[in-house]
Formats: sequence, structure tokens, C-alpha cells
Amino acid sequence: MPPSSHSIISPAILYWGTPVVLISSENEDGTSNLAPMSSAWWLGRSCMLGLGASSKTAQNMLRTGQCVLNLPDDTMAGPVNLLADTTGVDPVPPGKLERNYRFVHDKWARAGLTPQPADFVRPARVLECPVQMECEVVEVNDMRKDLPDRTGLVKAIEVRVLRVHIFPALRMAGHPNRIDPDRWRPLIMSFQDFYGLRDGKVADSVLGRISEEKYRAFTKSGVKRLSGDDDDEIVARETFFERQVVL
Repeated sequence: MPPSSHSIISPAILYWGTPVVLISSENEDGTSNLAPMSSAWWLGRSCMLGLGASSKTAQNMLRTGQCVLNLPDDTMAGPVNLLADTTGVDPVPPGKLERNYRFVHDKWARAGLTPQPADFVRPARVLECPVQMECEVVEVNDMRKDLPDRTGLVKAIEVRVLRVHIFPALRMAGHPNRIDPDRWRPLIMSFQDFYGLRDGKVADSVLGRISEEKYRAFTKSGVKRLSGDDDDEIVARETFFERQVVL
């Protein structure tokens, strides 16, 4: 394939498409916080979660060592949107305040979702989510250790899945412990917009209203330069000149 088949781009975020997760965690007063995220992946019974250190979810998980990972399907963009620009931290952290987040203590009432007791952990499960995974924290790692002024702003949290609950309709016929992928329709977040396992968006996203560039300062160091750090500026200049030529 010729070199001209690709061009350089520098997105502020790299959300290529992962399932939305509603994480429930226990607040200091014993209530359950609820927050959507999509930086998650699984391997066996382990899951890695990428969370901002200042988030209530990360704070709760580091304090209690527990959470429930609730997976909404592609019909649940509504309640996810109602939580998307909220935080359980009061006062609202500066980075989230810039993106117009607001403090909400009772996330369940705001989203119209129902808490359901878990078997092994204290945070509640989300009754309306087709998949629920009770988890314990295994290890916490600071991300971006290569950037001195950004180290620890994001945590990579490994959790162990203790128990999985599903809607019976998702069970594969003839197999007691298999999910039928033809029946599971996860809600996918790709570059701040909602998709599913079908063509086109499934719904508009509240986070999609936020400029991706607002995240760039969160990821680029102000004291250490790395290869590719200037790509956003280079591409912007090239695009500007290309437009001038067209005009």
C-alpha cells in the first residue's frame, strides 16, 4: 500500500469504541454512587478500568476495594446521558467544572434507575442493566508515569469479577454458563457518541457536546515533550494551508 494511503492525525482522545459501564461504588455514608465510563476491558475474570483519580468512583473504590460493573444495553442511552455530566464530588473538580459537570448525590433518582442488593459486595447492582458484575479491587496503578506533571491523574484499576448476573434472555440455549452474543447488544461509546452492534448512532450523547480538545491538556505534559506531541499543531497548520489553497 503506498505511503499516501494514510495521513497524520492527532485526536485529543482515542475512544475507538468500548462498552459503556455504569459503576456503582459505596459512598462514605453507605449510599451507592453511580457513574458511567467506557475505558474498560476484560481478560478472563479480570477487568482493567481507567478512571480519573479525582472522580468519586475512583475515590470510593480505593477506599472500599469494591464495586459493581453494570453493563447497559443499547436501549439505555437515556439514563446514561442523565449521569454523563454529573459527579459525586462536592465541590466539583476544576477539570470537570470546565466541562460543565455538576454535583449530584443521588445519582439513582436522577437516572431513574433501581438499586438492587449485591451478594458479595456492598455497592448496589443496577436492576435495569442486563449484565451486572460484582468486583473487588486487586491492584491500582498510576498511569502516565512518563509525564511528571500528569502522573497519577488517571488510575488503572484492576478488579476481579466475583459474580456475574445476567438477564435470562442472554443465556445461550443448551449452555448453562455461556452468553449468547446474538442476543447481547451492548451500548458502545466511540469518540463520545453512542453506538451499538448495528449501523449508525443509537442516540445522541451528552458528552458528545463537549469539545474533544478540552481533554488534550489532560493528556499532554507541560514539562516533558514526547514524539508526536506536536502532531495536533502540525496537522492544524497543514489543514489551514490546504484550505487556503482551495480558496
